[in-house]
Amino acid sequence: MAGRGTPATALLVKRKIPHTVHAYEHDPRQPFGMEAAAAMGVSPERVFKTLLAEVDGALAVGVVPVAAQLDLKALAAAVGGKKARMAEVAVAERVTGYVAGGISPLGQKKRLPTVLDSSALGFPTMFCSGGRRGLEIEVAATDLVALLSATVAAIAAW
Repeated sequence: MAGRGTPATALLVKRKIPHTVHAYEHDPRQPFGMEAAAAMGVSPERVFKTLLAEVDGALAVGVVPVAAQLDLKALAAAVGGKKARMAEVAVAERVTGYVAGGISPLGQKKRLPTVLDSSALGFPTMFCSGGRRGLEIEVAATDLVALLSATVAAIAAW
């Protein structure tokens, strides 16, 4: 494992989920997701960002490609809600235990309903944050879904 571990990487190791950790030097002037894709030389469609939203007053996690936006209406529908809005950054950081730009869907302080965009299933592996800026985890989308009991739905807006 490259660098020090995070709750996300520790969870994968503990559960014996096959994965690869990719570290790169984060440039604070670059947008996180697109920077990660470029640094690893992979298509931005395979690199996913983790976003928190408030759905009918409860928090939920949406995991979408970095090149897309989170479709809040689709996320709300996927978790059985009606209305969604993005969670404030401070709330997202407090609830997950990670800093913005490094929020992983794995190893969060509080387990929240998670929805993975269905496009992830079109790749043998996908990339998501490893729990800090400059750290990405490559993992099979099916393993991520199983580990998080995640819902798979079309929640990306292109």
